[in-house]
Amino acid sequence: EVQLVESGGGLVQAGGSLRLSCEASGFTFDDYAIGWFRVAPGKEREGVSCISRSDGSTYYADSVKGRFTISSDNAKNTVYLQMNSLEPEDTADYSCAAELSRSCVDWNKPWDYWGQGTQVTVSS
Repeated sequence: EVQLVESGGGLVQAGGSLRLSCEASGFTFDDYAIGWFRVAPGKEREGVSCISRSDGSTYYADSVKGRFTISSDNAKNTVYLQMNSLEPEDTADYSCAAELSRSCVDWNKPWDYWGQGTQVTVSS
C-alpha cells in the first residue's frame, strides 16, 4: 500500500523559509513522481511543484519559481520542498501526491495517492 507522510509545515514570517518533507512508502519500483499541491482558504487547489523518478523531469508553478526548490533523497524515499522568501500568499495547506509512471509534464493529470497535508502559515 502506497503511503505518503508530509511534515515540516508551520508558522513563519514573510521572507522566511520552511522545508517540507514527503516520505513515500509502498512503491515496488522506482517509477513514480511526487507532486506538491496547496489549497489556500477560498481558493482552488494549485499545483506547486513536481519531481519525477520516471524521467527526471521537474515542474514549478510560476508563482513559486525562483523561490521554491524540489529535491529527492532516493535512499530515504523522501521528497523535499525547500521554500524560501515566503510570502503571505503562500499560506495554504500543502499536500504531496504520488503517481506511478508519471512525468512532471503531466503534473495536472489526476494523482492516485495523497498525503494528509501540512499547514503553512506566513505572517506579514
